[in-house]
Amino acid sequence: MSSSFGDSIRISIFGESHGDAIGVVLDNLPAGEPIREEEIEQQMARRAPGQDSSATPRKESDRVRIVSGLLNGKTTGAPLCGMIENTNTRSSDYENLRITPRPGHADYTGSIRYSGANDVRGSGHFSGRLTAPLTFAGAVCRQILFARGIHIGAHVLRIASVADSPFDPVQIPDELLDRLSTQYFSLIDKSKEAPMRQEIESARQSGDSVGGIVECAVTGLPSGIGSPMFGGVENVLSGVLFGIPAVKGVEFGDGFACTFLRGSENNDAFSIENGRVKTVTNHCGGILGGITTGMPVLVRAAFKPTPSISLEQNTVNLNAMEKTTLSIHGRHDPCIVPRAIPVVESAVALGLINLMAERGKLQ
Repeated sequence: MSSSFGDSIRISIFGESHGDAIGVVLDNLPAGEPIREEEIEQQMARRAPGQDSSATPRKESDRVRIVSGLLNGKTTGAPLCGMIENTNTRSSDYENLRITPRPGHADYTGSIRYSGANDVRGSGHFSGRLTAPLTFAGAVCRQILFARGIHIGAHVLRIASVADSPFDPVQIPDELLDRLSTQYFSLIDKSKEAPMRQEIESARQSGDSVGGIVECAVTGLPSGIGSPMFGGVENVLSGVLFGIPAVKGVEFGDGFACTFLRGSENNDAFSIENGRVKTVTNHCGGILGGITTGMPVLVRAAFKPTPSISLEQNTVNLNAMEKTTLSIHGRHDPCIVPRAIPVVESAVALGLINLMAERGKLQ
């Protein structure tokens, strides 16, 4: 079971949802980089469970203990390891799942893949709990990128039928990204929060769940980052974004919407502004041929509705090999989208720091 990502700067995530601890090791970070632990704590708090009615009531402090790679507030060049203890588990809620797999979960496929040895408690290593160490790793990397003028921020673009205002693809103020990247339930138009919460609460009260879309933008990236074919910016960012449980779709720029345009409408005309090459529009999301153009990078991640719902569902009994029903117990998010915002930002930071390192832009 491999849970590693990255070539230049590599992360390896370990642990299970109901194990003693979860964590991550980051290899090849540049030495001497200032890392502020209070900023890490801020990002971890945005993702942490049990702090909001839209999330699971399971409470975990998500306090990271850095056990190596950081000395006097700076990276040492050695592998940086962060560990998070699991302190609030109810493993008895999951005892029957080896026999009756939950629809929408990896209980069945994980059992087949690992011959029944996989940990099903809280979904084990398949759990969204593993996005905590991913967020920690991203919180470290985004500080290194920020020191080089790169800003990353995301917001809830949609929950169920309620949509926020999208980013202006050409003009995205750094101040907007900095605001979004420090808030819980980040929105461009805050008036959309109440109707979004209503959608979540309606699903919760009916024992169901809803999904949505997180839109992320990056400014300050130099042009020329990435490679064609399999090493492109889209390839790398998609690779890490699909590592987030419940992500079912990723698009860049106009994405699927560009299929409604003609080439004359979709092409981004070049111009010169203050001695720099820019594009008048940004349908491509800041990426051409897998390489950054210098315009804002725009990416969206679609999250499916939380599969853990309390409504009775059809499943099978794997011992008897017959149909049965299942009611899921435990503590689950009626919508994971608000807590997923810092995870998407972190995933993007991890992808970009690898692309930057590949081009020697971290030295």
